[in-house]
Amino acid sequence: MVGGGEMRIGELGNAVGVGPSTIRYYESVGVLPEPGRIASGYRSYSAADVERLRFVTLARSLGIGLDDIREILGLRDRGEAPCGYVRGVLDRQVDAVAERIRRLEALSEELRRLQGLARTLPDIGSEDPCVCHILHPAGARH
Repeated sequence: MVGGGEMRIGELGNAVGVGPSTIRYYESVGVLPEPGRIASGYRSYSAADVERLRFVTLARSLGIGLDDIREILGLRDRGEAPCGYVRGVLDRQVDAVAERIRRLEALSEELRRLQGLARTLPDIGSEDPCVCHILHPAGARH
C-alpha cells in the first residue's frame, strides 16, 4: 500500500485477480480512468478503482464487450442509472449465447457423423493424393 488507502498496480491486480498488463490495457481503452501518480511516478489506485475493476472483470467474464462496459460506466459516471442499458446488454448476450450453442450443437453433430464415417473407412497409403479421405470434401460437408 502506498499511503492513505492508495495502492500500486500490482496490489490492485492482486485484489481483483488480474495482471498489471490487463489493468494498463483497461486504462488504454477507457474502462479504467487514468490513475493518479505518487511522487516516484508509480500509478496509485483507490478503493473505487478496485470496485470499478471488479465490475469490469465480472462483465468481461459474462462476455460483455468493452464498448458496452464503457457505456455502462459512462452512464454511472454521469450519475445516470445504467440498469436499463444493462438489461438490453443481457438480452443481447442471452441471444448471442443461444446462437453460439446452436452452432456448437451443429458442429458436434457433424463431428459425430465424421467420427462414424471414420470408423468405416480404411487407412489410405502415402501414394494417395488425398491427405485424409475422412476429411475430404466428399466426406466432410459444411
